Amino acid sequence: MVLQALPSIIRGAEITLELFSVVLVVSLPLGLGIAVLKINAPKWLEWMIQVYITIMRGTPLLLQLMFVFFGLPYMGITLDRFPAAILAFILNYAAYFAEIFRGGILGVPETQFEALKVLRINHVKGYYKVILPQVLKTTWPSIANEILALVKDTSLIYILGLGEILRAGQIAANRYASMLPFIFVGVIYLIITGILSTILNKIEKNYQF
Repeated sequence: MVLQALPSIIRGAEITLELFSVVLVVSLPLGLGIAVLKINAPKWLEWMIQVYITIMRGTPLLLQLMFVFFGLPYMGITLDRFPAAILAFILNYAAYFAEIFRGGILGVPETQFEALKVLRINHVKGYYKVILPQVLKTTWPSIANEILALVKDTSLIYILGLGEILRAGQIAANRYASMLPFIFVGVIYLIITGILSTILNKIEKNYQF
């Protein structure tokens, strides 16, 4: 039974991992950029960024997915299912990462920033070489938690009709009137998150940023 459903579940896992990879690669640096911009931006821009973050964090990701795919066409913007999912996820997770990074940046002693000015170190270089390593050290547990949450949140794209791993398991379970496909899907999620947890823990232990 599970063997018959295996090809569709594997394909669903591929879609899940593809979405996860793209969103993570884009939303992490985007979140950092938004955090830096919010801290250094003029009041009007800071206010706009705060509105964006409030909307992303204050509304369900499922609703955001529906808005991007079903709502944007009313504004003349039509996206295919997968690009719509990517856009919604990036906007959502960038907001969460931005707040994590902002907290880390604000936790860096002000003397560090003053030292960069005194030494006349380039602003971008100073952030990359001096500030960012300290920020990562303090925020890594929170970042790792969001990365693991992202794996599980990918299941929400079923609302767009995409055949991610959980939807593939649900179709197989309905077809064969069995819970075995769900159990198999759960095992795959555990394997993915287990591997990611191991990698994230090793990064935290082996690299002092």
